[in-house]
Amino acid sequence: MLSTQSKARKTIPVLAFLILLGALQPAFGTAASADATRPDGSSQALAATTGVTVAEPSSAPPAVLRLLNREFVQLRSTIAGATPAERVERARKRFQALDASQIDQPLRAIPFKFGDYEGIQLAVGSEFLVSLFPADVPEGSSLPAMLSTSEARWKDIRRAWHDSRDWTELLKAIASAAAATLLLWGAIWGIGRASAAMRLKVQARCANLAEDNARIRWEELLWRFLSGCIVVVRVVAVAVLAYAWLGWVLDAFVLTRPWADYLGSWAWEKAIWLGAGMAGAVPGLATVALIFVVTRAIVDVLRYLLLGVETGRLKLPWLHPDTVSATRRVVVVLVWALGLAVAYPYLPGANTDAFKGLSVLLGVMATLGSTGLVTQAMSGLLLIYARALRKGDYVVVSGVEGVVTEVAPLATKITNIRNEEITVPNAVLISSPIFNYSKLATETGTLLSTKVTIGYDAPWRQVHALLIEAADAVAGVRRTPAPYVYQRALSDFYVEYELFCSIDRPLDRVPVLSRLHGAIQDVFNRDGVQIMSPHFVLQPREAVLGQKPPERP
Repeated sequence: MLSTQSKARKTIPVLAFLILLGALQPAFGTAASADATRPDGSSQALAATTGVTVAEPSSAPPAVLRLLNREFVQLRSTIAGATPAERVERARKRFQALDASQIDQPLRAIPFKFGDYEGIQLAVGSEFLVSLFPADVPEGSSLPAMLSTSEARWKDIRRAWHDSRDWTELLKAIASAAAATLLLWGAIWGIGRASAAMRLKVQARCANLAEDNARIRWEELLWRFLSGCIVVVRVVAVAVLAYAWLGWVLDAFVLTRPWADYLGSWAWEKAIWLGAGMAGAVPGLATVALIFVVTRAIVDVLRYLLLGVETGRLKLPWLHPDTVSATRRVVVVLVWALGLAVAYPYLPGANTDAFKGLSVLLGVMATLGSTGLVTQAMSGLLLIYARALRKGDYVVVSGVEGVVTEVAPLATKITNIRNEEITVPNAVLISSPIFNYSKLATETGTLLSTKVTIGYDAPWRQVHALLIEAADAVAGVRRTPAPYVYQRALSDFYVEYELFCSIDRPLDRVPVLSRLHGAIQDVFNRDGVQIMSPHFVLQPREAVLGQKPPERP
């Protein structure tokens, strides 16, 4: 009867505790790595007189004997084929077999000698628990010191054994855990409400700044950064509170109190490690900042110099103003790349395998995927430094005619007369002839020409005069230099005349040419001169003339 009550008294608190904390135990485990379990059938029996056998050199890893999740001793030697893990498992089973009348017995250390080996038996009263050998002693310690530490730990284990079976302690622990849970819930709720209110205010401030200014200001960017920081602070605060709650709850129960101690020591160690890492990174970060400051100063000087050349304020014999913009971008990229290369060894974590692996991965990706990109970029540089075209030029290239609106590193954009934007890769431009009608548009303007074919019956001097008259009547055609006419061919049935004139705006080439064609038709129809296009085959019975223009006032 007493045995049954004793077992019930032992079991009920443990079951209640396990039900309450069953979800936590998978995360921590019931024992450390030393609590491995192996079959016990392979070990030999202990000597009948002493209960021990000779300690043998062990190749198996050490094993820690944990009782009620508390470290008791660490075993390192193999006894008669029994590894440290097997010895730990047997000792734990002997401890579990102790009852209330035996647990309060003092821990006794019984020296023994078997052959040439000596050791100490640890017993609770008359019940043998575990044997210690000199081979179990860690380096830098001794068997008496190990025994003294074990005795101190046994007192804590015995106290925990009694507390785990005390209903009062269990109820206190449950109440403490419940109170901590309520506090955690309230704190999380309060943090959520506070962070939501702060984010609303910050977002309203950002909206006001965005409405007041058409361009982005640093103040707006800082407020948006602050909005993101509020979310980060909320997450960190909730994580810290959850960690503190977990330590509180684990510390409230006797069996999980060692885990709470481990959480506290782990957090402290990580905080020290993080602080030491940050302190150690300060010199490197200061060096990186200094390198970047010097690099920025060099870039500012070079940019100031090149901008002066681009605006015409400064002149360098080896640098053309048309290529200054591209040269500035190339120089800035090269200087920053050099600064980054110098600062790279001082970056925190630059020598780690992860950082090196990421660098190699990016290098491989750039090597495999940048063939076409590099081709286009080099073609763009060649296009710029050849000064074949620039923004605003009227060009014809690869069957595309229009105005250059953008010369980018990879492609050039051209807008044609139908207001269509056409993107031409730079590699295509380099491999195709480029007709630039704006390149030589200096003080004399851009040359414009058109051809007509007139029969031999029309005096050539009259044709020259009519063509020049038509050019003078068109708006947009320059009077200086004066238009002129060349006879390009004497064909079988007609003479080919070409009119040359200059215009001020190359972008107006198409509309001016259209007006010029209309003027040519008007003056030729007025004077009865027949234009022989399409080709002349047979002399018509009547002159092929268009409707005569109205008489000039």
